[in-house]
Amino acid sequence: MAPLEQFVVVVAVVVSLAAVWYVERPDGRWGTLLRRRFVAGVPWGTLVVVSVVLGFYLFVQAGLDYWYSPIVIPFRAWSYFYPLGILASGFAHGGPNHLLGNLVGTIVFAPIAEYVWGHFPTRRGSASFSSWRTNPYVRAFVLFPGVVFAVTVLTSVFAIGPVIGFSGVVFAFAGFALVRYPLVTIVALVAGRVLGLLRATLQSPTLEAKAQPTFSTPWWAEIAIQGHAIGLLVGVLLGVWLLRRRGDERPPAARTWAGVLLFAVSQSLWAVYWFRGGETYVLFRALGVVLVFALATLVALTVTGSDRPLFRRAVSDGGDPSILSLPRWQWGVVVMVLVASALAGPAVPVNLFTTSDDPLPGDPVEIRDYQVTYAEDVTDGMVAAVNVSAFGETTAVNTSGVIVRSPERGIWTTAVSKGRLAFEGRTAVRVGGVGWRETVVVERRGWTVSGGNVTYLVNLTYDGETRTAYRAPPAEASPVIGGRNVSVAVEGSEFLVGVSRGNETARAPIPPVNESVTLDGVQFRRTEKGLLAVYEGTRVQVARPETYRGQQAQRD
Repeated sequence: MAPLEQFVVVVAVVVSLAAVWYVERPDGRWGTLLRRRFVAGVPWGTLVVVSVVLGFYLFVQAGLDYWYSPIVIPFRAWSYFYPLGILASGFAHGGPNHLLGNLVGTIVFAPIAEYVWGHFPTRRGSASFSSWRTNPYVRAFVLFPGVVFAVTVLTSVFAIGPVIGFSGVVFAFAGFALVRYPLVTIVALVAGRVLGLLRATLQSPTLEAKAQPTFSTPWWAEIAIQGHAIGLLVGVLLGVWLLRRRGDERPPAARTWAGVLLFAVSQSLWAVYWFRGGETYVLFRALGVVLVFALATLVALTVTGSDRPLFRRAVSDGGDPSILSLPRWQWGVVVMVLVASALAGPAVPVNLFTTSDDPLPGDPVEIRDYQVTYAEDVTDGMVAAVNVSAFGETTAVNTSGVIVRSPERGIWTTAVSKGRLAFEGRTAVRVGGVGWRETVVVERRGWTVSGGNVTYLVNLTYDGETRTAYRAPPAEASPVIGGRNVSVAVEGSEFLVGVSRGNETARAPIPPVNESVTLDGVQFRRTEKGLLAVYEGTRVQVARPETYRGQQAQRD
């Protein structure tokens, strides 16, 4: 049924576009409009950029062979001491949805930005092919992509933390376009939503869903808000520079203000947040809304500002003309540069670190320069070197989960949090580099005793070898049976049931299903549901195997 539904969707789109074309009857006007700015009417620079980003995912991140699980860890911007991450993070993506989302954004906004730039020079007295700077092919295939790639690296250099993705540049495209065509940019934003809907529809024409448990972080905690804001400001500054250099017509202030505000709100630039450890986040929504309105006002006043000095009276009274005689629009540029510097500045001390040489806890798996282990309540090595505080929050936090470290690359990360592993039960961690990748399978097994306490172990499997990286403390059940306390503990790679009375404890391995073991007069029977304690005719369930809702959801 799905192919038929997909065919119907494609036909509906084609018929709709054909109907508009027939009614509009452009008679070549659309092509003429594009050829005024593009070589052969095609945004070649955008196509080059899309090809590079897609090619990086397919060939460098091995997305061609592992579409849904590319190599991610080595291509994040971990540190200034890891140049590969800084250079590659802007082009890399965490998965197909991340990639396709940014490619749609690029296809929507980049042609507008390239149209503003133009393949043909527009300055008075300039002519095509008079120099390499005015050569349309150089401008289309070299200069435009070159500036885009420079902005890509810039957003990585001044992003806080191990970012990944092309979204900072997508925001730069949008900022550049908003300066010249604010309302067209908003229409393009909506068009991007339409393209996203069509992509999702063609992938899953009919979607059936049911309520089931999930483990997820708040949606706003997954937004690289700082990188997006820097990208937008860089795009606006470049757009203002080009607008003033050429003397192009400036859009009305209200239109610019509305365009920036609508874009910023729809793209959640108001979602200013901080983190407390691996699974706790704080959203400063009121602050974010104030900043969004301030941003829209600042951009509108800068784009439409006149050349008159803002402090004319101070200049006439003998003030310093080198500063006070700046035109009004240049004061807006100064403020935006200061704002961008304030956003980018914290990245410098945070990204100037190296990983600790202290041994990792547990029994790490070593793969070339990587170490993979599991630990709980340890200091996060990525932020421990330089402690940055803001709004009462700090980057010096403790973390628990699957830890991946590479001193040579400056990598120290909690690849899978404790909570997520407890939910899923089993996951895979992929490490690697350019041209290679390896996978470590992480599995948690545990027992929950009556009263809610849990004990568990975490195994790491690599290259056919399994080792236990972590053993939780024993868990004591709440029922007291005949004056005896019952507990479950981990020893080696197996679970033991224990009976304690006074200072003496007897332990034995938990028996297989339908078998039993007796300790200090208490018989423990293993059933399909768990562990049953029998004492003088009384039966009490004291423990049950830990279940993992992620695996259950997959089975359902």
